[in-house]
Amino acid sequence: MDEFHKRLTALRQQFHQDPELGFEEHRTKARVAERLRQLGLEVHEGVGVIGVLKSGGGNRAIGLRADMDALPIHEATDQDYKSQNTGVMHACGHDGHMAMLLGAAEVLAQSRDFDGTVVFIFQPNEEHGLGAQAMIAEGLLERFELEEIYAIHNLPGDPLGQVSTRQGQICASESLFEITLRGQGGHASMPHVGVDAITVGAELVLALQTIVSRKLAPSSGAVVSVTEFITDGQRNVLPGLARLKGDVRARAPEDRLALERFMRQITSGIAAAHGVTATMSFDTEFIETLNATDPTEAVVRVAQAMQIATLADRPPMSFSEDFAHFSAAVPGCFLLLGNGVSGAHGQPLHSADYDFNDALLPIGAALWAELVRDRLPNRKTTDV
Repeated sequence: MDEFHKRLTALRQQFHQDPELGFEEHRTKARVAERLRQLGLEVHEGVGVIGVLKSGGGNRAIGLRADMDALPIHEATDQDYKSQNTGVMHACGHDGHMAMLLGAAEVLAQSRDFDGTVVFIFQPNEEHGLGAQAMIAEGLLERFELEEIYAIHNLPGDPLGQVSTRQGQICASESLFEITLRGQGGHASMPHVGVDAITVGAELVLALQTIVSRKLAPSSGAVVSVTEFITDGQRNVLPGLARLKGDVRARAPEDRLALERFMRQITSGIAAAHGVTATMSFDTEFIETLNATDPTEAVVRVAQAMQIATLADRPPMSFSEDFAHFSAAVPGCFLLLGNGVSGAHGQPLHSADYDFNDALLPIGAALWAELVRDRLPNRKTTDV
């Protein structure tokens, strides 16, 4: 392991030991800002942290994003750098994403072999889909006129360093719903006297599953999951109130809108059939992540030129990504880097026994740097 790799590893493990939840990344932000200043970058601190690096006389600018927040998970690894904050863990690899981007900043700050401006974006609260919007509301895109924006996410289970991406939709939207049913509770021995909400709710749970199986195309990739069923019933008391909560994923905006419409129709129909009242909320926290053509082609071209194994048209992912709000405003590309297939490196994201693979750090940093050189070519080189 060379000195550069050792520095990135130490930095990543330091982030891992001290994880912080969304919008609470105070020490993390300070650590990122300090490192950017050490590298000589212009630093802006606000909702997140922004580092600006300019080279040459070009007026083009691109953005590179890393996320900073951790998850409310009790770590189950036995690493000597495991989380020191009880119940909080970097279980999605954001510690590694920060370290890779800081590594790229170091490489580019030393080489200055590009022409234009690189905006290094360290975003808070990706996990709840709120950080990107907060940075946009703060004026990020007005202050820095980005032509393109990129983000890397590690992917456990894929071979180490493998690049995969696709044009168009790459990550699903996520919408949270809540349905409240109000019937007439009563004694468990006399269900005919009222309309217990638990029976109506059970029928509704099953009916909602027919949306994906019967109302959308089989290839839609949509998911409707009821994840909570809460009532005011007791051992011998039929509930008069039931609340269903859940999660909806969609790969296309039109499917997301159709899902909400069908859910409302089914809820209202079943409620009417049983003589209960129903209310429903449907809140989209993550929109679909869409990759633009030119940035995606650039990622594939650069990765292949680096002789990195590359999947240029991977299947869309079912998870959601806050980067969607950036790529909806600026042409962008969200790409995945294989985290390895064995041990903690192959465990699923958000798993208590997952860990970011430190062998990926120099690969990601080098990929970032080469992508900048491709998108902001040095005129002295291209004019020869």
